[in-house]
Amino acid sequence: MSAKEIIEAVVLVMVTIGTLMNLLSSLGFIRLPDVYNRSHAVTKSVTLGILFILLGTFIHFLFVDDYFSVRLLLGIVFVFLTAPVTGHLIVRSAYRFGVKLSDTSIKDELAEDLERAKKKEARTEGT
Repeated sequence: MSAKEIIEAVVLVMVTIGTLMNLLSSLGFIRLPDVYNRSHAVTKSVTLGILFILLGTFIHFLFVDDYFSVRLLLGIVFVFLTAPVTGHLIVRSAYRFGVKLSDTSIKDELAEDLERAKKKEARTEGT
């Protein structure tokens, strides 16, 4: 087996893993009960899936075609930084607009944190 064939096999495995992660994410989006759980599934696994696909593509271009793609590196960095932040902002705004948790949810930790922050703010204003 030549080095080129090994690199192509590694690229194939990485792209396949990325594709499977995206498939699992879509199943989680369909099956999970509320916007909070769905956002968690989509944000985590799609980010990882896209990173695997882009990294596999980068490795392919670098070692098989001898082409260093700055665009792919920027895409990897951009997805890695923006996808989790976007998911967090969507969930936070859904919570602020009063989207209810599913009936199977056990604990609302954000409500407790917001209540503590209000109490702390009230004590600070009182002094």
